[in-house]
Amino acid sequence: MQEPKLFSLLPDYISTPDGMEIDTQGNLILACPNFANTDMPGCILKIDKDKNIKKWVDVPVHSRTGCARPMGIAMGPDGDLYVCDNQGWSGAPEFMFQGRVLRLRIRDNHVIRTTVVVEGLEHPNGIKIQGDYLYVTQSRMTKQKDSSGLLVSCVYTFKLTAENLCVTNTFADPSILTTFLTKNPGCQYGADGLAFDKQGNLYVSNFGDGAIHKITFNEDGSVRENFVWAKNADELKTAGGMLIDDYGIMYVADFSANAVAKVSRAGKITRIAQSLGAGRLNGELDRPGALCVWNGKIIVSCFAFIRGQEKVNTAQEMTAFMSQLNIEYPSF
Repeated sequence: MQEPKLFSLLPDYISTPDGMEIDTQGNLILACPNFANTDMPGCILKIDKDKNIKKWVDVPVHSRTGCARPMGIAMGPDGDLYVCDNQGWSGAPEFMFQGRVLRLRIRDNHVIRTTVVVEGLEHPNGIKIQGDYLYVTQSRMTKQKDSSGLLVSCVYTFKLTAENLCVTNTFADPSILTTFLTKNPGCQYGADGLAFDKQGNLYVSNFGDGAIHKITFNEDGSVRENFVWAKNADELKTAGGMLIDDYGIMYVADFSANAVAKVSRAGKITRIAQSLGAGRLNGELDRPGALCVWNGKIIVSCFAFIRGQEKVNTAQEMTAFMSQLNIEYPSF
């Protein structure tokens, strides 16, 4: 397995990094919800090719909660930034069902226009753009009860041009594309990361089950199939943020095992890196949350936040950081 290396320590106004995106100039854009220290506002960083880091913008706060907690992000075709504001991740009652998807128009390091695409979300997490639509994972839908008592989660779709929508967090929402049931009773956390392959198929990670679902489509855009495409508990304990590289190889963040796994085009899962303790100065993986490919490396945001009993680490690292791994090129 690979030894992760330090990509960068983050400024002292960052406690929790998460989602990433690449802008049209090749800068790495990083969302920081800062759950580990909620006195820090949720913000977006910009990292240039020389690894110079600056705060790009603070995310506009919710009028009712007074905060913003950006997780998944995606760059729109016009350069606007779409942001999953996951207010409910903390679990505090006052933030429940206050999640939003925002569209930010940013010019000269200032937000000049904020559009609320949708609000009232319980747990918006990952986001991707395909064609004219946003695809957003909602990791928990506690209002929607299943007869098994297990957790329901979903993927929503919204038009890029949508504004001021509101959801009920139930199956009554017409914007639901497909749903998931997390069968692991010990980790009830559902749809997390998502990625599209070159054929237009959608892949969604079911966090608690450590499973990757494949969603195929009919010609009219409706879902043809939603099935577990890859699962191996020995190699992937929990399935979080994910990406598919130019070779069709998938990489998945394993939050609970402090690991990263790759998934072949045939669905074979192999753990490629794991850290048994947090060591930020060496870049050891510390609850990896999201991944992206940038400048020939796999960049990993280390969420580094203690929650629950299944995680490898038992202490909070107060200096936020990011790790990097080598791309594992396939042999043909």
